[in-house]
Amino acid sequence: MKHTITAFLLLLTTFFFSQSKTEIYVIGNIHDSVPNYHPKILFDILDKVKPDIILHEVDTQGMKDYENGIKITENEIKASNDYRKKYPKTLRFPFDFEGRNQYRKDKGMVPTDNLSVKLIDSLYKAKKLAPSEVKIYESFTNITKDLMKIAELSPENFNNATTDQISEKRQNAQYSELLKIIEARPEFAKRFVVKPDGKKISYRDGFKLMSGFWDLRNQTMAKNIYKIAEAYPGKKIVVLTGFLHRYYILKELKRINNGTYVIKEFYD
Repeated sequence: MKHTITAFLLLLTTFFFSQSKTEIYVIGNIHDSVPNYHPKILFDILDKVKPDIILHEVDTQGMKDYENGIKITENEIKASNDYRKKYPKTLRFPFDFEGRNQYRKDKGMVPTDNLSVKLIDSLYKAKKLAPSEVKIYESFTNITKDLMKIAELSPENFNNATTDQISEKRQNAQYSELLKIIEARPEFAKRFVVKPDGKKISYRDGFKLMSGFWDLRNQTMAKNIYKIAEAYPGKKIVVLTGFLHRYYILKELKRINNGTYVIKEFYD
Protein backbone atom coordinates (compact mmCIF):
# COMPACT_ATOMS: atom_id res chain seq x y z
CA MET A 1 0.00 0.00 0.00
CA LYS A 2 2.84 2.35 0.91
CA HIS A 3 4.51 1.77 -2.48
CA THR A 4 1.20 2.38 -4.24
CA ILE A 5 0.74 5.75 -2.53
CA THR A 6 4.36 6.73 -3.29
CA ALA A 7 3.93 5.83 -6.94
CA PHE A 8 0.68 7.81 -7.11
CA LEU A 9 2.27 10.91 -5.56
CA LEU A 10 5.19 10.65 -7.96
CA LEU A 11 2.81 10.40 -10.90
CA LEU A 12 0.79 13.35 -9.60
CA THR A 13 3.93 15.47 -9.18
CA THR A 14 5.13 14.60 -12.69
CA PHE A 15 1.72 15.48 -14.11
CA PHE A 16 1.66 18.80 -12.26
CA PHE A 17 5.06 19.89 -13.52
CA SER A 18 4.33 18.76 -17.07
CA GLN A 19 1.12 20.76 -17.01
CA SER A 20 2.76 23.88 -15.58
CA LYS A 21 5.78 23.98 -17.90
CA THR A 22 6.08 27.08 -20.04
CA GLU A 23 5.04 26.63 -23.67
CA ILE A 24 6.76 28.59 -26.44
CA TYR A 25 5.32 28.92 -29.93
CA VAL A 26 7.66 30.54 -32.48
CA ILE A 27 5.48 31.75 -35.33
CA GLY A 28 7.25 32.83 -38.50
CA ASN A 29 5.48 35.69 -40.22
CA ILE A 30 5.25 37.66 -43.41
CA HIS A 31 5.30 41.23 -42.14
CA ASP A 32 3.18 42.83 -44.86
CA SER A 33 -0.44 41.91 -45.49
CA VAL A 34 -0.92 39.65 -48.53
CA PRO A 35 -3.89 37.53 -49.67
CA ASN A 36 -2.56 34.35 -48.06
CA TYR A 37 -1.40 36.03 -44.85
CA HIS A 38 -3.00 39.01 -43.18
CA PRO A 39 -3.94 40.14 -39.64
CA LYS A 40 -7.17 38.11 -39.49
CA ILE A 41 -5.29 34.88 -40.27
CA LEU A 42 -2.73 35.59 -37.56
CA PHE A 43 -5.45 36.62 -35.10
CA ASP A 44 -7.18 33.28 -35.64
CA ILE A 45 -3.89 31.50 -34.90
CA LEU A 46 -3.44 33.50 -31.71
CA ASP A 47 -7.03 32.86 -30.70
CA LYS A 48 -6.43 29.14 -31.12
CA VAL A 49 -3.20 29.07 -29.08
CA LYS A 50 -4.48 31.60 -26.52
CA PRO A 51 -1.11 32.89 -25.34
CA ASP A 52 -0.65 34.67 -22.02
CA ILE A 53 2.32 36.57 -23.47
CA ILE A 54 3.06 37.81 -27.00
CA LEU A 55 6.62 38.75 -27.93
CA HIS A 56 7.25 41.17 -30.78
CA GLU A 57 10.32 41.46 -33.01
CA VAL A 58 11.06 45.02 -31.95
CA ASP A 59 13.27 46.65 -29.34
CA THR A 60 12.09 48.67 -26.33
CA GLN A 61 11.45 51.82 -28.36
CA GLY A 62 9.62 49.85 -31.01
CA MET A 63 7.35 48.37 -28.36
CA LYS A 64 6.66 51.83 -26.95
CA ASP A 65 5.71 53.00 -30.44
CA TYR A 66 3.32 50.05 -30.75
CA GLU A 67 1.71 50.79 -27.39
CA ASN A 68 1.30 54.44 -28.40
CA GLY A 69 -0.29 53.56 -31.72
CA ILE A 70 2.77 54.50 -33.79
CA LYS A 71 3.90 52.42 -36.79
CA ILE A 72 0.90 50.09 -36.66
CA THR A 73 1.43 48.71 -40.15
CA GLU A 74 2.54 45.09 -39.94
CA ASN A 75 0.49 41.93 -39.61
CA GLU A 76 1.94 41.08 -36.20
CA ILE A 77 0.99 44.22 -34.32
CA LYS A 78 -2.44 44.48 -35.96
CA ALA A 79 -3.31 40.91 -35.01
CA SER A 80 -1.76 41.38 -31.56
CA ASN A 81 -3.86 44.50 -30.94
CA ASP A 82 -7.04 42.65 -31.94
CA TYR A 83 -6.11 39.75 -29.69
CA ARG A 84 -5.50 42.00 -26.69
CA LYS A 85 -8.84 43.70 -27.23
CA LYS A 86 -10.42 40.30 -26.73
CA TYR A 87 -8.01 39.25 -23.94
CA PRO A 88 -6.99 42.48 -22.12
CA LYS A 89 -4.77 40.70 -19.59
CA THR A 90 -2.37 39.56 -22.32
CA LEU A 91 1.20 40.72 -21.70
CA ARG A 92 3.39 41.97 -24.54
CA PHE A 93 7.16 42.46 -24.63
CA PRO A 94 9.90 43.24 -27.16
CA PHE A 95 12.63 40.67 -27.73
CA ASP A 96 14.83 42.15 -30.45
CA PHE A 97 18.42 43.43 -30.25
CA GLU A 98 18.27 46.83 -28.56
CA GLY A 99 18.74 49.75 -30.94
CA ARG A 100 18.97 47.34 -33.89
CA ASN A 101 18.37 49.81 -36.72
CA GLN A 102 20.59 52.60 -35.43
CA TYR A 103 23.31 50.13 -34.46
CA ARG A 104 23.46 48.82 -38.03
CA LYS A 105 23.59 52.34 -39.46
CA ASP A 106 26.25 53.50 -37.00
CA LYS A 107 28.48 50.52 -37.80
CA GLY A 108 28.01 50.94 -41.55
CA MET A 109 26.25 47.62 -42.11
CA VAL A 110 23.40 49.61 -43.64
CA PRO A 111 23.32 50.38 -46.53
CA THR A 112 26.48 48.44 -47.48
CA ASP A 113 24.66 45.10 -47.18
CA ASN A 114 22.06 45.86 -49.84
CA LEU A 115 24.53 47.77 -52.00
CA SER A 116 26.86 44.76 -51.98
CA VAL A 117 24.14 42.40 -53.17
CA LYS A 118 23.13 44.87 -55.88
CA LEU A 119 26.73 45.09 -57.03
CA ILE A 120 26.99 41.29 -57.22
CA ASP A 121 23.81 41.27 -59.28
CA SER A 122 25.13 43.91 -61.68
CA LEU A 123 28.40 41.99 -62.10
CA TYR A 124 26.40 38.83 -62.75
CA LYS A 125 24.25 40.50 -65.40
CA ALA A 126 27.36 41.97 -67.03
CA LYS A 127 28.87 38.43 -67.07
CA LYS A 128 31.88 39.59 -65.06
CA LEU A 129 31.67 36.97 -62.32
CA ALA A 130 33.94 33.93 -62.34
CA PRO A 131 32.23 30.55 -62.91
CA SER A 132 32.47 29.65 -59.22
CA GLU A 133 30.97 33.04 -58.31
CA VAL A 134 28.14 32.56 -60.81
CA LYS A 135 27.34 29.24 -59.16
CA ILE A 136 27.20 30.85 -55.72
CA TYR A 137 24.97 33.72 -56.83
CA GLU A 138 22.59 31.55 -58.84
CA SER A 139 22.24 29.17 -55.90
CA PHE A 140 21.37 32.13 -53.65
CA THR A 141 18.76 33.51 -56.07
CA ASN A 142 17.21 30.09 -56.68
CA ILE A 143 16.80 29.39 -52.96
CA THR A 144 15.29 32.85 -52.52
CA LYS A 145 12.77 32.12 -55.28
CA ASP A 146 11.88 28.80 -53.65
CA LEU A 147 11.13 30.56 -50.37
CA MET A 148 9.06 33.23 -52.12
CA LYS A 149 6.86 30.49 -53.56
CA ILE A 150 6.43 28.91 -50.13
CA ALA A 151 5.53 32.33 -48.71
CA GLU A 152 2.54 32.40 -51.08
CA LEU A 153 1.00 29.41 -49.27
CA SER A 154 -0.78 29.04 -45.92
CA PRO A 155 1.25 29.78 -42.73
CA GLU A 156 1.74 26.09 -41.93
CA ASN A 157 3.88 25.92 -45.05
CA PHE A 158 6.41 28.49 -43.83
CA ASN A 159 6.27 27.26 -40.24
CA ASN A 160 7.69 23.76 -40.39
CA ALA A 161 11.01 21.95 -40.21
CA THR A 162 11.36 21.59 -43.99
CA THR A 163 11.02 25.31 -44.63
CA ASP A 164 13.27 26.04 -41.65
CA GLN A 165 16.00 24.03 -43.39
CA ILE A 166 15.50 25.97 -46.64
CA SER A 167 15.57 29.27 -44.72
CA GLU A 168 18.81 28.28 -43.02
CA LYS A 169 20.34 27.33 -46.36
CA ARG A 170 19.24 30.65 -47.86
CA GLN A 171 20.65 32.74 -45.01
CA ASN A 172 23.91 30.82 -45.06
CA ALA A 173 24.08 31.49 -48.80
CA GLN A 174 23.63 35.20 -48.17
CA TYR A 175 25.93 35.71 -45.22
CA SER A 176 28.59 33.08 -45.89
CA GLU A 177 28.61 32.23 -49.60
CA LEU A 178 28.04 35.73 -51.01
CA LEU A 179 30.73 36.93 -48.63
CA LYS A 180 33.22 34.75 -50.53
CA ILE A 181 32.51 36.80 -53.68
CA ILE A 182 32.73 40.07 -51.79
CA GLU A 183 36.04 39.16 -50.15
CA ALA A 184 37.57 37.94 -53.41
CA ARG A 185 36.70 40.81 -55.73
CA PRO A 186 38.41 44.24 -55.60
CA GLU A 187 35.21 46.14 -56.53
CA PHE A 188 33.89 45.73 -52.99
CA ALA A 189 36.99 47.19 -51.39
CA LYS A 190 36.94 50.23 -53.67
CA ARG A 191 33.36 51.35 -53.06
CA PHE A 192 32.43 53.17 -49.88
CA VAL A 193 29.57 54.69 -47.92
CA VAL A 194 29.83 57.38 -45.24
CA LYS A 195 28.72 56.39 -41.74
CA PRO A 196 26.81 58.78 -39.43
CA ASP A 197 30.12 59.67 -37.71
CA GLY A 198 31.52 60.89 -41.04
CA LYS A 199 33.95 58.01 -41.50
CA LYS A 200 33.98 55.87 -44.63
CA ILE A 201 33.48 52.14 -44.75
CA SER A 202 33.88 49.87 -47.76
CA TYR A 203 31.12 47.65 -49.07
CA ARG A 204 33.32 44.69 -48.15
CA ASP A 205 33.81 45.68 -44.52
CA GLY A 206 30.18 46.69 -44.07
CA PHE A 207 28.88 43.40 -45.45
CA LYS A 208 31.28 41.42 -43.25
CA LEU A 209 29.90 43.24 -40.22
CA MET A 210 26.34 42.48 -41.28
CA SER A 211 27.20 38.81 -41.72
CA GLY A 212 28.40 38.67 -38.12
CA PHE A 213 25.42 40.65 -36.91
CA TRP A 214 23.01 38.04 -38.29
CA ASP A 215 24.37 35.58 -35.74
CA LEU A 216 24.59 38.12 -32.92
CA ARG A 217 21.06 39.38 -33.44
CA ASN A 218 19.40 35.97 -33.54
CA GLN A 219 21.38 34.70 -30.57
CA THR A 220 20.42 37.82 -28.62
CA MET A 221 16.74 37.40 -29.52
CA ALA A 222 16.77 33.80 -28.29
CA LYS A 223 18.41 34.84 -25.01
CA ASN A 224 15.77 37.53 -24.51
CA ILE A 225 12.99 34.99 -25.11
CA TYR A 226 14.65 32.65 -22.63
CA LYS A 227 14.78 35.38 -19.96
CA ILE A 228 11.06 36.07 -20.36
CA ALA A 229 10.27 32.35 -20.17
CA GLU A 230 12.20 32.16 -16.90
CA ALA A 231 10.44 35.23 -15.53
CA TYR A 232 6.96 33.90 -16.37
CA PRO A 233 6.95 30.17 -15.66
CA GLY A 234 3.96 28.10 -16.65
CA LYS A 235 2.71 30.57 -19.27
CA LYS A 236 1.97 30.23 -22.97
CA ILE A 237 4.31 32.47 -24.93
CA VAL A 238 3.94 33.28 -28.62
CA VAL A 239 7.00 34.67 -30.38
CA LEU A 240 6.16 36.66 -33.53
CA THR A 241 9.12 36.89 -35.88
CA GLY A 242 9.92 37.03 -39.58
CA PHE A 243 9.91 33.47 -40.87
CA LEU A 244 13.55 33.69 -42.00
CA HIS A 245 14.54 34.06 -38.33
CA ARG A 246 12.49 31.08 -37.17
CA TYR A 247 15.08 28.35 -37.78
CA TYR A 248 17.80 30.23 -35.91
CA ILE A 249 15.63 31.15 -32.92
CA LEU A 250 14.32 27.59 -32.59
CA LYS A 251 17.84 26.18 -32.80
CA GLU A 252 19.07 28.56 -30.10
CA LEU A 253 16.07 28.00 -27.83
CA LYS A 254 16.61 24.26 -27.99
CA ARG A 255 20.30 24.69 -27.28
CA ILE A 256 19.95 26.89 -24.20
CA ASN A 257 16.85 25.23 -22.73
CA ASN A 258 17.48 23.80 -19.28
CA GLY A 259 14.02 22.31 -18.98
CA THR A 260 12.34 25.68 -18.48
CA TYR A 261 10.03 25.35 -21.46
CA VAL A 262 8.66 23.16 -24.22
CA ILE A 263 8.51 24.32 -27.83
CA LYS A 264 5.31 23.72 -29.76
CA GLU A 265 3.81 24.47 -33.17
CA PHE A 266 0.58 26.45 -33.42
CA TYR A 267 -1.05 23.80 -35.63
CA ASP A 268 -0.34 20.80 -33.36
